[in-house]
Amino acid sequence: MQGRTRSGWQIGSIFGIPLIIDSSWLFIVGLVTLANGLAWQEEYPVWETWQAWGAGFAMALLLFASVLLHELGHSLVAKSQGTKVNSITLFLFGGIASIDSEARTPEKAFWVAIAGPLVSLSLFGLMAILSRFTAPQTPWHVISDDLSHMNLVLALFNLIPGLPLDGGQVLKAVIWKVTGSRFKGVHWAARAGQALGIVAIVLGLLTTLLLGQVGGIWIALLGWFGLRTASRYDRFTDLQEGLLKIQAKDAMTRDFRVVDAEQSVRAFADSYVVEVVHAPAYFAASGGRYRGWINVDDLNTLERSEWDVSRVKEIAHPLTDIPTVRETTSMPEVIQRLEQEQLSFITVLSPADAVAGIIDRGDIVRAVGTQMNLQIPSEDIVRIKEEGVFPASFQLQEIAKAVLPEPNVK
Repeated sequence: MQGRTRSGWQIGSIFGIPLIIDSSWLFIVGLVTLANGLAWQEEYPVWETWQAWGAGFAMALLLFASVLLHELGHSLVAKSQGTKVNSITLFLFGGIASIDSEARTPEKAFWVAIAGPLVSLSLFGLMAILSRFTAPQTPWHVISDDLSHMNLVLALFNLIPGLPLDGGQVLKAVIWKVTGSRFKGVHWAARAGQALGIVAIVLGLLTTLLLGQVGGIWIALLGWFGLRTASRYDRFTDLQEGLLKIQAKDAMTRDFRVVDAEQSVRAFADSYVVEVVHAPAYFAASGGRYRGWINVDDLNTLERSEWDVSRVKEIAHPLTDIPTVRETTSMPEVIQRLEQEQLSFITVLSPADAVAGIIDRGDIVRAVGTQMNLQIPSEDIVRIKEEGVFPASFQLQEIAKAVLPEPNVK
């Protein structure tokens, strides 16, 4: 073990990709071992008890090795396209590769999606051939034969055309190619996944309630997971579309203060101290022009004896030296600038290079709420401004990264 992460235990890495095991994986390994051990002990009475249970445990591990190779197929194709793969996680429902950003073309998206099923089909063929070269009814024959069928099922199941399955990713790529819109591709594939999830839940419950087959619960759980994940894809894409419609001018506020650049540093400091509520930002101006941004912390670096003779304009940072965006800058780019440069706010410039406004994370959440018709309480906006952190539920940093994978830094 290499340590506990938020999503499980990292047990190593493959091709530089961290491999993580979720706690639910331990449960399913035990379940597969138990099911196979009991079944094979009864089906093959010539086997020793330890052989049946050992084969059951080996089958569980090899099954998840197959899942790992399936996800590795997706990951290596993504890496070959220059995309970072954050991790591969094995959990209750199989495995998932966390890929840093979406493919930039439908062709690339298609090959990333189809790579996993192709690996599973290859394993099916390999295990089928191996089973032919092992003695019938031996543990090795049974394991290789069952594993070949499992990989065939894994490939075919994942090719069902609905998100979050690989077939849904393929469908997304095809619709994207035909319509020219990645958003349409995701929406159609997500809705297909939602429909499939609902069907699976209904069939699973009916199988359990009417036929008394406990396996129906597993089908219903898979349907619930698929429905939930497909809905998340749909919502994520809605936010992406909404975010692209917002420009800096739509989110900026004039919640800053302009002070006389010709006044002494002491005069500014005295007025700052007596203020009950400090402005988020101070800008110095004189002669009808902005001279720069005042970093209040710079007061501590200037000798007190110089406060009377130094002018505010002398400690102001020119607008050309501070992080700025234009009024027409897209919101994903603004978010990336805030996050990558760890800024509490960013300055918005007008076409005339004057300060038009400032934007912080609270302003962005409020603008997104307006665009998406979401009711966000004002106290939540205030808290976001104070904490300087986007709400995790909005996934705004992830959305900005998906839309603009390459940072556009001034």
